[in-house]
Amino acid sequence: MERWEGRRSVANADHSVRGDAAADTGARTGLTRALLWLVVAVLAVRQVAVVLRQPPGERLLDLEAWTGENGVLRLTGSLYDGGRFTGTPFAGVVLKPLTASAQPALGVVWTSVSLLLVVAVGLVVARALPTPVGRRTALFAAPVAIGLLLLSLPVRNTLHLGQTSVLPVLLVLLACFVVREHRAAGVLVGLAAAFQPVLLLFAALLWLTGRRQASVSAGVTFALATAAAWVAAPKDSWTYWVHHLAGAGLGERPDSLANQSLHGALLRLGLEGPVEIALFLVVSAAVVVIGLRRAVRYAQDGQLLLAVAVTGCVVAAVTPTAWQHQLLWVLLAVVGKVGKRASDRLVWPSVVLLAVTLPATMLLPNLETLFPVRDNVLLLAALGAACLAPFLPRTSPYWQHPVPTDYAKPVAARWRRVPLLPFWRRVLTRPNLLLELLLIRVVYDAYAQVRLAARAGRPLAEEHGRQIHAIEQWLHIDIEHWVNHTVVQITWLRDFFDYYYSTFHFIVPLTILGVLYVRRPADYRWVRSSIGFATLLALVGFWLYPLAPPRLMPGLGFIDTVHGVQDFAKPDYGTLTTVTNQYAAMPSLHFGWSLWCGVVIVMLAPKLWMKALGLLHPLFTIAAIVATANHWVLDAAGGALVVSLGFGLTYLLSGPRRLATGEREAAAESVEPSPAEPAAEPEPVPAGKAAGGA
Repeated sequence: MERWEGRRSVANADHSVRGDAAADTGARTGLTRALLWLVVAVLAVRQVAVVLRQPPGERLLDLEAWTGENGVLRLTGSLYDGGRFTGTPFAGVVLKPLTASAQPALGVVWTSVSLLLVVAVGLVVARALPTPVGRRTALFAAPVAIGLLLLSLPVRNTLHLGQTSVLPVLLVLLACFVVREHRAAGVLVGLAAAFQPVLLLFAALLWLTGRRQASVSAGVTFALATAAAWVAAPKDSWTYWVHHLAGAGLGERPDSLANQSLHGALLRLGLEGPVEIALFLVVSAAVVVIGLRRAVRYAQDGQLLLAVAVTGCVVAAVTPTAWQHQLLWVLLAVVGKVGKRASDRLVWPSVVLLAVTLPATMLLPNLETLFPVRDNVLLLAALGAACLAPFLPRTSPYWQHPVPTDYAKPVAARWRRVPLLPFWRRVLTRPNLLLELLLIRVVYDAYAQVRLAARAGRPLAEEHGRQIHAIEQWLHIDIEHWVNHTVVQITWLRDFFDYYYSTFHFIVPLTILGVLYVRRPADYRWVRSSIGFATLLALVGFWLYPLAPPRLMPGLGFIDTVHGVQDFAKPDYGTLTTVTNQYAAMPSLHFGWSLWCGVVIVMLAPKLWMKALGLLHPLFTIAAIVATANHWVLDAAGGALVVSLGFGLTYLLSGPRRLATGEREAAAESVEPSPAEPAAEPEPVPAGKAAGGA
């Protein structure tokens, strides 16, 4: 009896512990969900405030052009006179009653309703995720979806312009995931097509997936709506359907960067006339066939949301004019799973999110050879989703269980009281190259933007310059003037330092990252994190302590060897260009990054002469920044400080750089298989050997 009571008490204690753990997990999940909804609310308020804070002539541009004092919906002539209205005649008939509303109130109501439509789209998308869906995913899906929608360029553009492009997307989603009755679903798709005719491709999707009654209903509804518009506005209907061939050519020039369709891309490539039209029709037909076949396959696999996203991407590609606010379908393609390894799963959603939320100029550098890609980023993302991305079927063994990532065993830090962050575990294999290049590019562009935004007035920057100069005089290290004038008198030395200052600042760090990425992937992640933290800390310094470099200090007699003579009589002489902040001198990232290069080379280079050569780079750099009068000596000290803190933060988060001997050898020799190849399965072990037999 006593033994039984003891077992029961142990079982009760175990149940109590498990219950407490479950309660803690539930509380954390609830708190996270509440925080996500709070972020959504902040984003929504911010978007509304950004729109309504703009002066009347700069907000809701399309809405005011339609319904303003002399808007096209108020005129007695054609809707398409002047090219300001680009919608269908049916849309003009539906929007006509809005002209009776008071203009200020209409802007507030229109923006609020548009925001509610975005929220509805997010809720439907969260409900439509392909099963099986984990509990946390189900709880977090709605706020995450709505937040991403609010951050996306199509939604921001829609709210800014006062467009109707969210409504057709919502109608299609309601027809596919909410409305069960086939005829009603077809009516919703037909109404969506009445606003954007190319959306009739969803009627084809309904037909090919077995919902033929809904497909017929969609076609009939579209025909009735279009016929009603012909009766109400025959001249406008003739202009839209016949003169402009279903609206082609309305609005901005079709070859403008805003038109992210195949037609716009071909025009930007220089093709014109019958050749361009014929090529557009042929390529569009191929995209429609390939995209619809893929969409049908995903729908039959139980991934209807992915099928809808693929069809929407086909619509965006083949329509003659696909403006930014009509490209919301690209974001929905983020639900597709690509890659058999866990480390590859983030590549596709990251590419989609970056393409849909950031300007193309942030994704690719300003190189002429990359313009065809940069100018068509959204189109390429749509074509990738429609025709190329190898989305996994749900029957794939990798759908729920991708090949796991190989992590190194953590090596304890010297400071035992500082716990290592579990999500910052060291990965032995190299990261995906595309994702890494995008990460480096986006982070650098964000750095450049923040550096540019951290502007300060000339008096404050010069006051800080006098402070730094006084401290250096007190420390007897004010050697900038002597070095600057000495180098100016030696032409070859001046040219050498000018070239070194302008060139090696980027070449050497990128070369080191590239070599480590190929040869030592485990160390690559560690050193990449350290330079990233150092750069972020430097941005804080630029913001808090704007500093005029020696070359921009009037009265001290410095010579700017790189940029030329400065006209100190002009109040804006410090702004040499519009893309850089001339007062971001403290700390010096020129020296900071060079010191980072030297430390990494000393730590990792296998040969002594390599280590010695690595130390020359920071020495040459500090000489260059002082000789060219671009930095004070103390700026270099600031650069050394942020680099030291960058290494320290990386140490605190992930522990020491060293790995166990076996892990280091595995990391040095690891070459990941291509994403298309499955990971090698372990060979079966014979029963005798498994049991210890010879």
